[in-house]
This record gives sequence, C-alpha cells and structure tokens, in this order.
Amino acid sequence: MRVFVTGATGFIGGSVADRLLREGHEVAGLVRTSEKAEALGRLGVTPVLGTLDDRDLLAERAQAADAVINAADSDHRGAVEALVEALAGSGKPLLHTSGSSIVGTDSRGEASGDVFDEDILGAGSAWRPADDKQARVEIDRYVRAAAERGVRSVVLCNTLIYGHGRGLGRDSVQIPALVWQAQASGVVRRIGAGRNIWSNVHIDDMADLYLIALESAPAGSFYFVENGAASFADLTDAIADTLGLGPAEEWDATAAIQEWGHELALFALGSNSRVRAGRAREQLGWRPRHTSVLDWVRTELTRA
Repeated sequence: MRVFVTGATGFIGGSVADRLLREGHEVAGLVRTSEKAEALGRLGVTPVLGTLDDRDLLAERAQAADAVINAADSDHRGAVEALVEALAGSGKPLLHTSGSSIVGTDSRGEASGDVFDEDILGAGSAWRPADDKQARVEIDRYVRAAAERGVRSVVLCNTLIYGHGRGLGRDSVQIPALVWQAQASGVVRRIGAGRNIWSNVHIDDMADLYLIALESAPAGSFYFVENGAASFADLTDAIADTLGLGPAEEWDATAAIQEWGHELALFALGSNSRVRAGRAREQLGWRPRHTSVLDWVRTELTRA
C-alpha cells in the first residue's frame, strides 16, 4: 500500500512511518526542509517537500496514495479540509490524529473522577469540551463526517504517549517537558500536588493501532488510544528517582505557565485526561503489550 503521512519527521508520524515500512508499505512523508528531507530519505521514506498550508500539494499526494495518515497537527483545519476534499468519493482510508486533552479540564494538579469513553462524540452526548478544545473537537467531528462523502475516515485520539520514537522524532511532549525542566533546574516539578491523572500508551502500541485501523477500521470511527493511567505525582517521583534528583516539588500554575506556556502547563501537565479505549480492543482486536509508564520511566527513560 502507498501511504502518504503528514508529520513524518515527528514523534507520532515518524513512528507510524517506521511501522508501515517494516510491514512492507511504501511511505511518502511531508517535510518542511531539505535537510529533514534528506534524513527522512535515508530511513526509506520518500520525502515530499511542503507544509500543511500547501493545499494543492496535499490534494495531489492524497489522490496519488492508497491511504493518508495525518499526524502533523491536530488543530490545522485547512490541511484536514484539503485531504478530505481530495479523497471524497474514493473510499480510501484517512487516519487523523487527535489528542485526549479534548477531555481535559483546568485542574491545576487536582484529581478528577471523570473517565470518558468513545461515546462522548456520539449523537445525543451531553459532554462538552473546554473552550480551548472546541475547535479540535469540531475537526474530529468533521473527519468522522467525511464517511458520508465516501472517505474511510478514522480519528485516533492519543493519550499521553511514552517511549522513544522510532523515526526522526525521538521525544514525545509531556514526559520530556518534565525531564528537560528538571535537568535544567536540578529539581523535578509538578503542577500543584500532582494528583491529576492521565491515561497513557506506549509509542509502539500506538503505532500498532494505526496499522490495524489503516487495514480494518470502519468509516467514521473514533478511537481513544489508551493502555493504563498514572498520576503526575507518581510520574514526577519516578523521574526524580531515575535522574538521581531530590524529591519532586510542587509548582503553582503561574510559575508553570511561565516555564511551559499556557497550553502545555494547563492542558498537558496540569489537567486530568482519563479515557478508556474499549472500542479499539473490542472492534479491532487491538492488544497493547506495554503496561506501565512508571516502569518505563525507571528502566528506559535515560537510554539512548
């Protein structure tokens, strides 16, 4: 299968591209610079020089491929519209990457008992996202609705991803942000008490689900990508132990925002995002193998 991947130099897209190549698929990847194009080519991916704003290029590449995986930017509506329009009536798969911060709230390190499943986007659901996430949810709904236009459209909504990337992008978002701050300051910090909990998934298990969804997910599907959960108190304690630093310390939201910015601090590190990926297991037969982000932090985090 010929697969066009946006975000092919990133953490998610690069790992998915690697998985596709190992399964014998041909992969073309969108890339913004000639330097990264050369690096991508050495991995076996055919580089396509351009950006998400190049609508004609996206359309051309989507129409030339057997399938498209959008892993570049969950919030870039223009790119999604270009891909859907190009694939309309073709029956080809379009996998779109979202993120489970859509269910996040401004918790500032406090716990929440809410756990969500895939029915939140169903007809009649009373759930409403935070204002900051409304646009992303509308994109997810737009992708799913592309099934009515003859696209086998699928939304994969990733949780906190851990593990080292298999392509050019080695690091994810949340755990590396905590680690880099700790290495720079000598202190591991969490927002508030760190009682907030995020569901999580290993990068290899995530890539497996992309491959399964590419092959067999029905049109209009939405899947959370999850296999476990951990609090940020436990995560930061594990990071402190692994880095040989003192106990993790609490940080107020104002200081955290100054360090990480509003989006990363409040929605990625200070919120709760607890979901269940029942549909991927029951409908697609997904069987993730990695079970503990805390074990990974303690045994794999600092390995090259």
